[in-house]
Amino acid sequence: MEKHTEISTLGEFGLIDKLLAGATKHNKSTLCGAGDDAAVLASGQKAMLLSTDLLLEGINFDLTYFPLKHLGYKAVVVACSDILAMNALPSAITVSVGVSSKFGVEQLEELYAGIHAACDEYSIDLVGGDTSASVNGLTLSMTAVGYAERKKIAYRNGAKPTDIICLTGDLGAAYMGLHLLEREKRALDGSPNPQPQFKGYEYLLRSQLKPELRTDIIKHLAEEEIVPTSMIDLSDGLASDVLQLCKASGCGAHIYLERIPIAREVHSFAEELNSDPVVAALNGGDDHELLFTVPVSMYEKVVKIGGIDVIGHITEREKGALLVTPDGSGIRLRSQGFPEGL
Repeated sequence: MEKHTEISTLGEFGLIDKLLAGATKHNKSTLCGAGDDAAVLASGQKAMLLSTDLLLEGINFDLTYFPLKHLGYKAVVVACSDILAMNALPSAITVSVGVSSKFGVEQLEELYAGIHAACDEYSIDLVGGDTSASVNGLTLSMTAVGYAERKKIAYRNGAKPTDIICLTGDLGAAYMGLHLLEREKRALDGSPNPQPQFKGYEYLLRSQLKPELRTDIIKHLAEEEIVPTSMIDLSDGLASDVLQLCKASGCGAHIYLERIPIAREVHSFAEELNSDPVVAALNGGDDHELLFTVPVSMYEKVVKIGGIDVIGHITEREKGALLVTPDGSGIRLRSQGFPEGL
């Protein structure tokens, strides 16, 4: 009988490591392959950054409540945020679409209206792609490209003990926005005239349906001549992404609970759901903010930018990746993507 190992026993990142274990580098132009937010390829005096994302209907989005125009916009943000996480700006994307017969030309035009809007907003060129018939649903494959000077690229593997850990924006709003949409979907199921109740939670909806691409942060870092020692896009939740950064850098981390920025609306809706807003911040994902480290000597420069919180510091690997509570206790960070934490 053929061996069958459940994917869940490896976790998402364990599976990726296993599948890519046999990958061999054949070309000198490949400066960095799999294992970071984007691949890095030699391109003259600069480097080209290349990243791809796959979005599946029913897995990554639900068209019951996700407008096609918003989906197109968000797909661009999701793909291009990986380029930002290398301390670079995206310049072009390709879009490939698998589409079933339930969609007409008008629906695809609406999807692409969102793609064009995001490209115009962030000065990104849509340079190609592909279309294919699908048995059911909608599939989007996005490839993003950017360029940067090699010495200014930030990888996941450069964090050093005593580096401070910096975070843009706030966490948990996208996750709570998804729960809000799901709640209203269930409540209005079968209603002939659905009237969802979103008042007071517009920020949560915007965070889920129309996230912001943090090109402003990359520009400010360049203006202050700051090159992060490590960097990652926050797409899988703070706990998971901190663990990825620690694994790549061979280090530990202390994240201070009281320093994690969580929006007021997240607290309010969490109270309605009888849930913990900290769980939303640690494990929710889909925030697409940036987590990065810099030497502690750059603290003043980072704070000067604004919109960035210092939430912890890097430690030696033996100290582990911990969430430090106000009383000084350390709780081991865990993530569904990792079978074990650090």
